Amino acid sequence: MDLATQTHLKTLREALVLQLQALRAETHAAAQARLAEPAAAVDDVSDLKDMAERRASAGLADETERRNLAEAEGVEAALRRLDAGSYGDCADCGEPIGWQRLLVLPAASRCARCQAAREHTPEPEAARDRR
Repeated sequence: MDLATQTHLKTLREALVLQLQALRAETHAAAQARLAEPAAAVDDVSDLKDMAERRASAGLADETERRNLAEAEGVEAALRRLDAGSYGDCADCGEPIGWQRLLVLPAASRCARCQAAREHTPEPEAARDRR
């Protein structure tokens, strides 16, 4: 971990905790909204456009919830790294993650170089087959 990161650990922890709280609140609000919505009856749909709109809206809500849950897992992992003393070090190369990167993405587990390499590496065939 570089010196800038060490001097700002409290700020980074606070940012992670706030981000986690916001994600949990958003997930909870979405779950409450889903519970409050009565299940749409078949005859409640006036036409195919309405049905398509409801399906698209439900799909978007599901995808948003999956993204929020995945992001919350990343934030929780970053908080565990903070507690373990390994926060700020790249999970791949072990080099310090730049302060600027952590300021923008406090849950980052890789330096910019390793993250870019990971994003540009073709997906293994076995992973494609599982989809």
